[in-house]
Amino acid sequence: MSDRKFLFLLGSSRSGGNTETLARLAAEQLPDSVEQRWLHLEDLPLGPFRDVRHAEGPAPAAALTGHAATLLEATLEATDLVIASPVYWYSVSSSTKLYLDHWEYWLNEPDVDFKERMKGHTLWGVTALAGRDRADADPLVGTLRISARYLAMNWGGALVGNGSKPGDVLNDSDATARAKTFFDLG
Repeated sequence: MSDRKFLFLLGSSRSGGNTETLARLAAEQLPDSVEQRWLHLEDLPLGPFRDVRHAEGPAPAAALTGHAATLLEATLEATDLVIASPVYWYSVSSSTKLYLDHWEYWLNEPDVDFKERMKGHTLWGVTALAGRDRADADPLVGTLRISARYLAMNWGGALVGNGSKPGDVLNDSDATARAKTFFDLG
């Protein structure tokens, strides 16, 4: 029995888009023993991020309550975190960026011990872009890869597909073939 717990964070502004389709195709290949939890960031809106690292006092209470608390708990429980964000202006979506910004709050909360607790977990990226040049996803992939490195997480890699209209990614034979082996747990 596996003790792996995958958290899929969907960062698209719509449900059922190409990034989600590609992530679900890859997730279908995971063994049944692997726990999967799917959260759509649009359903768990976070408040605006304010950099309070050098201010007097703790992070805003909203950084550890409500939807932020739900996301923090789910993030810490996961052995594998999959950020599924479409490429928007060559980077992650705004809801994904806001989620990542909230890591700053969690990093600075001594009771959370976020950095130490994320060490050794695996971060994966799944994305779809409308253009044909996969290199246009490099800034998004770099954001995730470097974030993993900063937290001493394992970098699982990025699955990149092409698609504009919902369902188009299924016509990307390279991406769909790679999805079938993307989560190599061996």
